[in-house]
Amino acid sequence: MRRLRLVVTSTAVAGGLLAGALPAAADAAAIPARYAGQALDWHACAPGELADLPPGTDISGLECSAYRTPRDWDRPADGQYLTIAISRLKSTGATTASVLTNPGGPGGAGRWFPAMLRGQGKLREHQEIIGIDTRGTGRSTNVTCGGAADTGADLDPRDRDPRNLNQIVDAVRYVATACHRASGELGSLISTFQNVRDLDLLRTLLGRDRINWIGYSAGTWLGAHYAQQFPQHTGRFVLDSSTQFTGSWQQSFDFQPAGYERRWRQDFLPWLARYDAKFHFGTTGEAARQTYESVRYALTREPVEVNGTKLGAVALDSFIVGALKAKSQFPTIATVLVRVKTLTDARSSAQVKDDARAALGKTLSEAKNTSPMGVAVQAGADDAMVSTLITTLCNDGPWKGNRQSLIRRSQEYLDQGVTVHSSLWMSMQVCAFWPGQPRPMPVLDGKGVPPVVIVQSEHDPATPIEGARKAHAAFQNSRMLTVTGEGDHGIYGIGGNKAVDKVVDDYLVDGVVPRDQSLPGLPLPTP
Repeated sequence: MRRLRLVVTSTAVAGGLLAGALPAAADAAAIPARYAGQALDWHACAPGELADLPPGTDISGLECSAYRTPRDWDRPADGQYLTIAISRLKSTGATTASVLTNPGGPGGAGRWFPAMLRGQGKLREHQEIIGIDTRGTGRSTNVTCGGAADTGADLDPRDRDPRNLNQIVDAVRYVATACHRASGELGSLISTFQNVRDLDLLRTLLGRDRINWIGYSAGTWLGAHYAQQFPQHTGRFVLDSSTQFTGSWQQSFDFQPAGYERRWRQDFLPWLARYDAKFHFGTTGEAARQTYESVRYALTREPVEVNGTKLGAVALDSFIVGALKAKSQFPTIATVLVRVKTLTDARSSAQVKDDARAALGKTLSEAKNTSPMGVAVQAGADDAMVSTLITTLCNDGPWKGNRQSLIRRSQEYLDQGVTVHSSLWMSMQVCAFWPGQPRPMPVLDGKGVPPVVIVQSEHDPATPIEGARKAHAAFQNSRMLTVTGEGDHGIYGIGGNKAVDKVVDDYLVDGVVPRDQSLPGLPLPTP
């Protein structure tokens, strides 16, 4: 459950600003020869070279390499460098283009991700698909928070005792201070500004004048910032499950509580009630919610032991938030809820509880990939992923808030009936207490950028549609595909929506720029 909580923190969301942007004219000439002249040594990837590889992923044909990049792009000639781990899935025909990918986070390891797009036949005909572990995470040079990021993870903000609330804020402040200290000088260099320059060096090493892009969640942020800084090297960019990249990270994350509540109340709970004959959790969405509230309250009084650890109310919230990003996980959420209900029911016999505990442990162990983008879930990757997330958000800045405003805002969410994401919202306010100084933020407006395509589901909880619409409105020459009746976080190539895939493929491969339009989503699963 600790790992699952860390997955959720990332989405998020998620899951997925470029500061101090250089003029577009700052091109390859700004890259020292020692970096621009590197040769990429491609070889077949071994499983151990792929951080956070979801179990059962087919990596046949995936090749790995790495390259050196300046440690600090403000001082590219000082001789200090980092290593960036990359991969490629070759095209099935003659290669004429490279499409770079990013699974989000920020901080999700992406070296294995091209394997997710293996089935995109039209895309692969002439384009190689490139995966990247961005600086700080995966098999690239790692950053660390020294294990501090999980501090206070079990504290419940729905307990409004002032002592508890102050303890939560103290924990958030501690994470900021401890992570800043543990990440050291490298921590200040984990940012969108540095990532964008790393990407342009990679473009040079791939021998491309222009690159294409498929970025999900926080990968929409990174892609949009690259396009704004290097429009002359921007090919066809797909921004799937979009952040509000024309604003701030804080604005994007502030959409999440309402987004998750919408997904919970309008999609999942009515679905759960529809199959009450199977799950016995409530015949209406509201009845199912009330049952959940009863189960959750029981966990606040006495957590249940599963797989040798305590499962409390906040951990259950976190699991649900992570799983709500993909409708394929709805049956798993329902199964977990039913078994937790059994374990908290005083009327259940000891044998029934033992059976439920064993089954719940098995379900949670198998639920390794609650995110469609597979953001870090395996042991050993958590610290690098979460540390990259925190340092990127805080270095990009700005992020406003203090003890009083955090407590007041969390109460406002609860007063609005926003509950399922309440624990995670407060934990994500780390950057309000970041000791470092963020870089000045440029404004993204899309001026001079070739057409980019935003793909967005209506009920996406991690990057809600309100933020995507704002980004679309503010970013000139962007197009938006709205997927109606859909709430998955991550659509193109991984959601099975052939209508969306066709429009995006026509754009990526043939250069057919779509008009703004709505396309239907896919139905919820039958358990």
